[in-house]
Amino acid sequence: MARPRAFDERRVLERAREQFWATGYAGTRMDDIARATGLGKGSLYGAFGDKGELFHRVFGDWCTAVVEVAEGRLAGGPDAEALARLAGYVHLMAENTALDTERRGCLLAKGAAELAQHDPAVAGRSAETMTALLTLLRTEISAAQRHGDIDASADPQRLAALLLTVVRGIEAVGKAGLDPETLRNVADTALAVLPVPEGRRHLAAGRGPAHEN
Repeated sequence: MARPRAFDERRVLERAREQFWATGYAGTRMDDIARATGLGKGSLYGAFGDKGELFHRVFGDWCTAVVEVAEGRLAGGPDAEALARLAGYVHLMAENTALDTERRGCLLAKGAAELAQHDPAVAGRSAETMTALLTLLRTEISAAQRHGDIDASADPQRLAALLLTVVRGIEAVGKAGLDPETLRNVADTALAVLPVPEGRRHLAAGRGPAHEN
């Protein structure tokens, strides 16, 4: 009969994530993770595999969380509230980046930039995550079109791709040092350029507090 693990798996994964997030994949050794988690390397290998397998686990969990945050804001509902849901998500992403004073950025972006070219698992998980985000945005844009808040003749897929690029781009330029107010203005501008039917006004820029990473 297998012995139960004498450690909190979630806590270990969180600490491993923090280490990868801080020093990157190449800059992280299993010795670093052992020190950060308080586990011996033998226990880490036995529970999670080698460094690559552990990173894939951490990276996959992060990607899942990224989509869950988006689903929390873009969860569907009345068409009349779709534009407000879109605005809430875009503002949330800008605000979270503005509050990232350590400029650590997003583990999804960092991991993909470092590994996607040579690691099919990271490349595939990154693409899967972007596709999920794009689908959520497109669904809300289509709902806003049905309600008449966004021009029905516009291509929802292209608009979704635009907003996704803006959201992910805000994270990148924020990490590079662009000031918080400019990041918030980028979010406002992205929403303001969504095409609206004649006689309709754009959604007023409203900025709420950030709640998730």
